[in-house]
Amino acid sequence: MSSADRPVSPSEPTEKSAKGPLRVLSGIQPTGRPHWGNYFGAIRQYIDLQEANEGYYFIADLHALTTVRDAAVLRQNVLDTAMDLLALGLDPTKATLFVQSHIPEVSELCWLLLSGTPMGLLQRCVAYKEKVEKGLPADVGLFTYPVLQAADILAYDSQLVPVGADQVQHIEVCRDIASRFNHQFGDTFVLPKANVLDASAKVPGTDGEKMSKSYDNTLPLFGEVKKISKQIMRITTDSRPMEDPKEPEDDHLFQLFRLFGNPDEIDAMAAMYRRGGFGYGDVKKAIAQSSEAYFADAREKRAELEQNVDYVHQVLAEGAEKARNVAAKVLGRAQSACGLR
Repeated sequence: MSSADRPVSPSEPTEKSAKGPLRVLSGIQPTGRPHWGNYFGAIRQYIDLQEANEGYYFIADLHALTTVRDAAVLRQNVLDTAMDLLALGLDPTKATLFVQSHIPEVSELCWLLLSGTPMGLLQRCVAYKEKVEKGLPADVGLFTYPVLQAADILAYDSQLVPVGADQVQHIEVCRDIASRFNHQFGDTFVLPKANVLDASAKVPGTDGEKMSKSYDNTLPLFGEVKKISKQIMRITTDSRPMEDPKEPEDDHLFQLFRLFGNPDEIDAMAAMYRRGGFGYGDVKKAIAQSSEAYFADAREKRAELEQNVDYVHQVLAEGAEKARNVAAKVLGRAQSACGLR
Protein backbone atom coordinates (compact mmCIF):
# COMPACT_ATOMS: atom_id res chain seq x y z
CA MET A 1 0.00 0.00 0.00
CA SER A 2 1.44 3.36 -0.99
CA SER A 3 1.73 6.21 1.50
CA ALA A 4 -0.95 8.07 -0.48
CA ASP A 5 -3.41 5.24 0.12
CA ARG A 6 -2.46 4.56 3.72
CA PRO A 7 -5.32 5.16 6.19
CA VAL A 8 -4.83 7.93 8.72
CA SER A 9 -4.74 6.72 12.29
CA PRO A 10 -7.40 7.99 14.70
CA SER A 11 -4.99 10.54 16.17
CA GLU A 12 -3.77 11.95 12.88
CA PRO A 13 -6.72 14.22 11.98
CA THR A 14 -6.08 16.29 15.11
CA GLU A 15 -2.36 16.51 14.37
CA LYS A 16 -2.96 17.37 10.74
CA SER A 17 -5.32 20.26 11.60
CA ALA A 18 -2.33 22.27 12.74
CA LYS A 19 -0.32 21.50 9.61
CA GLY A 20 -2.73 21.77 6.73
CA PRO A 21 -6.27 21.39 5.43
CA LEU A 22 -8.61 18.65 6.59
CA ARG A 23 -10.87 16.59 4.38
CA VAL A 24 -14.40 17.75 5.23
CA LEU A 25 -17.54 15.88 4.17
CA SER A 26 -21.20 16.84 4.34
CA GLY A 27 -24.37 15.82 2.51
CA ILE A 28 -27.87 17.18 2.08
CA GLN A 29 -30.98 15.18 1.25
CA PRO A 30 -32.95 16.32 -1.82
CA THR A 31 -36.31 15.82 -0.11
CA GLY A 32 -37.39 19.39 -0.82
CA ARG A 33 -35.94 22.84 -1.25
CA PRO A 34 -33.47 23.97 1.44
CA HIS A 35 -34.89 26.39 4.01
CA TRP A 36 -33.54 28.94 6.49
CA GLY A 37 -32.87 26.21 9.04
CA ASN A 38 -30.77 24.23 6.55
CA TYR A 39 -28.73 27.28 5.65
CA PHE A 40 -27.98 28.69 9.10
CA GLY A 41 -27.85 25.28 10.75
CA ALA A 42 -25.44 23.65 8.30
CA ILE A 43 -24.96 24.97 4.77
CA ARG A 44 -23.40 28.28 5.78
CA GLN A 45 -20.91 26.56 8.07
CA TYR A 46 -19.72 23.92 5.70
CA ILE A 47 -19.41 26.41 2.87
CA ASP A 48 -17.19 28.42 5.23
CA LEU A 49 -15.12 25.26 5.82
CA GLN A 50 -14.32 24.97 2.10
CA GLU A 51 -12.06 28.02 2.33
CA ALA A 52 -9.26 26.38 4.30
CA ASN A 53 -10.03 22.68 3.87
CA GLU A 54 -10.67 20.04 1.23
CA GLY A 55 -14.44 19.82 0.99
CA TYR A 56 -16.53 16.95 -0.39
CA TYR A 57 -20.22 17.83 -0.49
CA PHE A 58 -22.84 15.48 -1.88
CA ILE A 59 -26.54 15.41 -2.64
CA ALA A 60 -27.86 12.34 -0.81
CA ASP A 61 -30.38 10.95 -3.29
CA LEU A 62 -29.97 7.35 -2.08
CA HIS A 63 -30.95 8.44 1.43
CA ALA A 64 -33.88 10.39 0.00
CA LEU A 65 -35.38 7.16 -1.36
CA THR A 66 -36.63 6.38 2.16
CA THR A 67 -39.15 9.23 1.76
CA VAL A 68 -39.34 10.34 -1.90
CA ARG A 69 -41.06 7.77 -4.09
CA ASP A 70 -41.63 9.83 -7.25
CA ALA A 71 -38.81 9.53 -9.80
CA ALA A 72 -39.50 12.85 -11.54
CA VAL A 73 -39.67 14.69 -8.22
CA LEU A 74 -36.39 13.19 -7.04
CA ARG A 75 -34.57 14.12 -10.27
CA GLN A 76 -35.82 17.69 -10.06
CA ASN A 77 -34.99 17.93 -6.35
CA VAL A 78 -31.41 16.84 -7.06
CA LEU A 79 -30.99 19.52 -9.72
CA ASP A 80 -32.63 22.18 -7.56
CA THR A 81 -30.43 21.28 -4.59
CA ALA A 82 -27.29 21.54 -6.72
CA MET A 83 -28.33 24.99 -7.99
CA ASP A 84 -29.22 26.10 -4.47
CA LEU A 85 -25.83 25.07 -3.08
CA LEU A 86 -23.93 26.76 -5.90
CA ALA A 87 -26.02 29.92 -5.53
CA LEU A 88 -25.40 30.03 -1.79
CA GLY A 89 -21.63 29.98 -2.22
CA LEU A 90 -20.35 26.47 -2.75
CA ASP A 91 -17.40 26.96 -5.08
CA PRO A 92 -16.54 23.99 -7.33
CA THR A 93 -12.97 25.32 -7.66
CA LYS A 94 -12.53 24.92 -3.89
CA ALA A 95 -14.77 21.95 -3.08
CA THR A 96 -16.15 18.84 -4.76
CA LEU A 97 -19.91 18.70 -5.36
CA PHE A 98 -21.47 15.45 -6.54
CA VAL A 99 -24.55 13.23 -6.39
CA GLN A 100 -24.39 10.29 -3.98
CA SER A 101 -25.76 7.67 -6.40
CA HIS A 102 -23.15 8.60 -9.02
CA ILE A 103 -20.55 6.94 -6.78
CA PRO A 104 -21.40 3.20 -6.94
CA GLU A 105 -18.36 2.44 -4.79
CA VAL A 106 -20.29 3.82 -1.79
CA SER A 107 -23.10 1.29 -2.19
CA GLU A 108 -20.59 -1.56 -2.45
CA LEU A 109 -18.71 -0.30 0.59
CA CYS A 110 -22.03 -0.11 2.44
CA TRP A 111 -22.49 -3.87 1.99
CA LEU A 112 -19.04 -4.59 3.41
CA LEU A 113 -19.92 -2.51 6.46
CA LEU A 114 -23.40 -4.05 6.80
CA SER A 115 -21.83 -7.50 6.96
CA GLY A 116 -20.20 -6.68 10.27
CA THR A 117 -22.57 -4.16 11.88
CA PRO A 118 -24.42 -5.42 14.99
CA MET A 119 -28.24 -5.24 14.89
CA GLY A 120 -28.26 -3.76 18.38
CA LEU A 121 -26.23 -0.76 17.27
CA LEU A 122 -28.78 0.12 14.59
CA GLN A 123 -31.74 -0.51 16.89
CA ARG A 124 -30.43 2.20 19.20
CA CYS A 125 -30.22 4.83 16.46
CA VAL A 126 -32.57 7.74 17.06
CA ALA A 127 -34.45 7.96 13.72
CA TYR A 128 -35.42 4.28 13.74
CA LYS A 129 -36.05 4.14 17.48
CA GLU A 130 -38.38 7.15 17.43
CA LYS A 131 -40.49 5.70 14.62
CA VAL A 132 -40.85 2.37 16.39
CA GLU A 133 -41.78 4.04 19.68
CA LYS A 134 -44.48 6.06 17.90
CA GLY A 135 -45.85 2.93 16.26
CA LEU A 136 -44.99 4.22 12.77
CA PRO A 137 -43.89 1.89 9.95
CA ALA A 138 -40.12 1.75 9.45
CA ASP A 139 -38.61 0.07 6.41
CA VAL A 140 -35.21 -1.58 6.04
CA GLY A 141 -33.85 1.53 4.35
CA LEU A 142 -34.42 3.58 7.50
CA PHE A 143 -33.03 0.80 9.70
CA THR A 144 -29.78 0.54 7.71
CA TYR A 145 -29.58 4.27 6.99
CA PRO A 146 -26.70 4.79 9.50
CA VAL A 147 -24.55 2.20 7.67
CA LEU A 148 -24.98 3.91 4.31
CA GLN A 149 -24.18 7.16 6.07
CA ALA A 150 -21.02 5.59 7.46
CA ALA A 151 -20.08 4.47 3.94
CA ASP A 152 -20.63 8.04 2.72
CA ILE A 153 -18.16 9.30 5.30
CA LEU A 154 -15.55 6.55 5.16
CA ALA A 155 -15.41 6.34 1.36
CA TYR A 156 -13.51 9.62 1.14
CA ASP A 157 -11.19 9.24 4.16
CA SER A 158 -13.18 12.10 5.68
CA GLN A 159 -11.60 13.60 8.77
CA LEU A 160 -14.19 16.19 9.75
CA VAL A 161 -17.98 16.01 9.43
CA PRO A 162 -19.95 19.14 10.36
CA VAL A 163 -23.17 18.20 12.19
CA GLY A 164 -25.65 19.69 14.63
CA ALA A 165 -25.47 18.64 18.27
CA ASP A 166 -28.46 16.31 17.75
CA GLN A 167 -26.58 14.46 14.99
CA VAL A 168 -23.38 13.64 16.84
CA GLN A 169 -24.71 10.09 17.35
CA HIS A 170 -24.41 9.56 13.58
CA ILE A 171 -20.67 10.17 13.71
CA GLU A 172 -20.29 8.00 16.79
CA VAL A 173 -22.05 5.15 14.98
CA CYS A 174 -19.77 5.64 11.97
CA ARG A 175 -16.72 5.48 14.22
CA ASP A 176 -18.07 2.32 15.89
CA ILE A 177 -18.62 0.63 12.53
CA ALA A 178 -15.19 1.68 11.22
CA SER A 179 -13.45 0.65 14.44
CA ARG A 180 -15.10 -2.77 14.32
CA PHE A 181 -13.91 -3.28 10.73
CA ASN A 182 -10.41 -2.05 11.60
CA HIS A 183 -10.28 -4.41 14.58
CA GLN A 184 -11.35 -7.41 12.52
CA PHE A 185 -9.36 -6.76 9.35
CA GLY A 186 -6.60 -4.32 10.26
CA ASP A 187 -6.34 -0.54 9.97
CA THR A 188 -8.41 0.34 6.92
CA PHE A 189 -10.56 3.38 7.61
CA VAL A 190 -9.92 6.89 8.87
CA LEU A 191 -11.95 7.54 12.01
CA PRO A 192 -13.79 10.83 11.41
CA LYS A 193 -14.51 13.50 13.97
CA ALA A 194 -17.67 15.53 14.34
CA ASN A 195 -17.44 19.27 13.91
CA VAL A 196 -20.36 20.38 16.07
CA LEU A 197 -22.06 23.41 14.60
CA ASP A 198 -22.78 26.52 16.64
CA ALA A 199 -25.83 25.92 18.85
CA SER A 200 -26.92 29.52 18.20
CA ALA A 201 -27.56 28.51 14.58
CA LYS A 202 -30.76 26.70 15.60
CA VAL A 203 -33.55 28.32 13.65
CA PRO A 204 -37.18 28.49 14.84
CA GLY A 205 -39.92 27.77 12.34
CA THR A 206 -43.14 29.63 11.67
CA ASP A 207 -44.73 27.94 14.69
CA GLY A 208 -41.85 28.66 17.07
CA GLU A 209 -40.61 25.06 17.05
CA LYS A 210 -37.36 24.01 15.37
CA MET A 211 -37.60 24.70 11.63
CA SER A 212 -37.99 21.37 9.87
CA LYS A 213 -39.62 19.96 6.74
CA SER A 214 -41.11 17.29 8.99
CA TYR A 215 -43.04 19.95 10.93
CA ASP A 216 -44.15 21.85 7.81
CA ASN A 217 -42.99 25.12 9.41
CA THR A 218 -40.19 26.19 7.06
CA LEU A 219 -39.33 29.41 5.27
CA PRO A 220 -37.69 28.84 1.85
CA LEU A 221 -34.36 30.31 0.80
CA PHE A 222 -35.54 30.91 -2.73
CA GLY A 223 -38.87 31.59 -4.35
CA GLU A 224 -41.22 34.48 -4.92
CA VAL A 225 -40.27 37.27 -2.50
CA LYS A 226 -43.86 38.42 -1.93
CA LYS A 227 -44.97 34.88 -1.12
CA ILE A 228 -42.13 34.46 1.40
CA SER A 229 -43.03 37.83 2.99
CA LYS A 230 -46.62 36.66 3.41
CA GLN A 231 -45.39 33.51 5.13
CA ILE A 232 -43.31 35.63 7.50
CA MET A 233 -46.31 37.85 8.31
CA ARG A 234 -48.28 34.72 9.27
CA ILE A 235 -45.69 33.50 11.81
CA THR A 236 -47.35 32.47 15.08
CA THR A 237 -46.96 34.90 18.00
CA ASP A 238 -48.21 35.08 21.59
CA SER A 239 -51.07 37.24 22.82
CA ARG A 240 -49.20 39.57 25.19
CA PRO A 241 -50.31 43.22 25.00
CA MET A 242 -48.23 45.55 22.80
CA GLU A 243 -47.27 47.76 25.75
CA ASP A 244 -45.73 44.91 27.77
CA PRO A 245 -41.90 44.68 27.90
CA LYS A 246 -40.65 41.37 26.54
CA GLU A 247 -37.43 39.40 26.89
CA PRO A 248 -36.01 39.20 23.34
CA GLU A 249 -34.07 35.97 23.85
CA ASP A 250 -37.32 34.16 24.68
CA ASP A 251 -39.06 35.20 21.46
CA HIS A 252 -38.73 33.28 18.20
CA LEU A 253 -39.30 36.39 16.07
CA PHE A 254 -36.27 38.04 17.65
CA GLN A 255 -34.25 34.87 17.09
CA LEU A 256 -35.15 35.00 13.39
CA PHE A 257 -34.29 38.70 13.10
CA ARG A 258 -30.93 38.08 14.75
CA LEU A 259 -29.97 35.80 11.86
CA PHE A 260 -29.96 38.74 9.45
CA GLY A 261 -29.46 41.97 11.39
CA ASN A 262 -26.10 43.62 11.99
CA PRO A 263 -24.98 44.12 15.63
CA ASP A 264 -26.41 47.67 15.88
CA GLU A 265 -29.76 46.56 14.43
CA ILE A 266 -29.92 43.59 16.79
CA ASP A 267 -29.15 45.78 19.83
CA ALA A 268 -31.82 48.27 18.77
CA MET A 269 -34.38 45.50 18.32
CA ALA A 270 -33.51 43.99 21.72
CA ALA A 271 -33.93 47.41 23.37
CA MET A 272 -37.35 47.81 21.72
CA TYR A 273 -38.43 44.44 23.11
CA ARG A 274 -37.36 45.34 26.63
CA ARG A 275 -39.01 48.76 26.37
CA GLY A 276 -42.32 47.42 25.10
CA GLY A 277 -44.92 49.39 23.20
CA PHE A 278 -44.45 47.69 19.81
CA GLY A 279 -46.38 45.29 17.63
CA TYR A 280 -45.12 41.94 16.38
CA GLY A 281 -46.07 43.07 12.88
CA ASP A 282 -43.19 45.56 13.01
CA VAL A 283 -40.74 42.79 13.81
CA LYS A 284 -42.11 40.59 11.02
CA LYS A 285 -41.69 43.42 8.50
CA ALA A 286 -38.09 43.90 9.66
CA ILE A 287 -37.44 40.15 9.23
CA ALA A 288 -38.93 40.20 5.72
CA GLN A 289 -36.85 43.20 4.64
CA SER A 290 -33.57 42.04 6.16
CA SER A 291 -33.91 38.46 4.89
CA GLU A 292 -34.70 39.67 1.37
CA ALA A 293 -31.54 41.79 1.37
CA TYR A 294 -29.46 39.00 2.91
CA PHE A 295 -30.27 36.48 0.17
CA ALA A 296 -30.44 38.99 -2.72
CA ASP A 297 -27.09 38.02 -4.27
CA ALA A 298 -27.79 34.29 -3.92
CA ARG A 299 -31.23 34.78 -5.46
CA GLU A 300 -29.69 36.55 -8.45
CA LYS A 301 -27.08 33.80 -8.91
CA ARG A 302 -29.79 31.14 -8.61
CA ALA A 303 -31.70 32.78 -11.48
CA GLU A 304 -28.52 32.75 -13.61
CA LEU A 305 -27.96 29.05 -12.92
CA GLU A 306 -31.50 28.25 -14.01
CA GLN A 307 -30.52 29.60 -17.43
CA ASN A 308 -27.32 27.54 -17.50
CA VAL A 309 -28.33 24.05 -16.40
CA ASP A 310 -25.62 22.48 -18.57
CA TYR A 311 -23.02 24.12 -16.33
CA VAL A 312 -24.67 22.60 -13.24
CA HIS A 313 -24.61 19.13 -14.78
CA GLN A 314 -20.95 19.65 -15.73
CA VAL A 315 -20.06 20.58 -12.14
CA LEU A 316 -21.80 17.43 -10.86
CA ALA A 317 -20.11 15.21 -13.47
CA GLU A 318 -16.64 16.57 -12.70
CA GLY A 319 -17.32 16.26 -8.99
CA ALA A 320 -18.42 12.65 -9.37
CA GLU A 321 -15.28 11.78 -11.32
CA LYS A 322 -13.06 13.21 -8.61
CA ALA A 323 -15.07 11.60 -5.81
CA ARG A 324 -15.04 8.20 -7.54
CA ASN A 325 -11.27 8.28 -7.82
CA VAL A 326 -11.01 8.69 -4.06
CA ALA A 327 -13.78 6.21 -3.21
CA ALA A 328 -12.33 3.54 -5.52
CA LYS A 329 -9.04 3.59 -3.59
CA VAL A 330 -10.82 3.30 -0.23
CA LEU A 331 -13.09 0.50 -1.48
CA GLY A 332 -10.10 -1.37 -2.90
CA ARG A 333 -8.35 -1.04 0.44
CA ALA A 334 -11.40 -2.45 2.24
CA GLN A 335 -11.87 -5.28 -0.27
CA SER A 336 -8.25 -6.30 0.09
CA ALA A 337 -8.43 -6.16 3.87
CA CYS A 338 -11.43 -8.50 4.12
CA GLY A 339 -10.32 -10.93 1.44
CA LEU A 340 -12.37 -9.94 -1.61
CA ARG A 341 -9.19 -9.15 -3.52
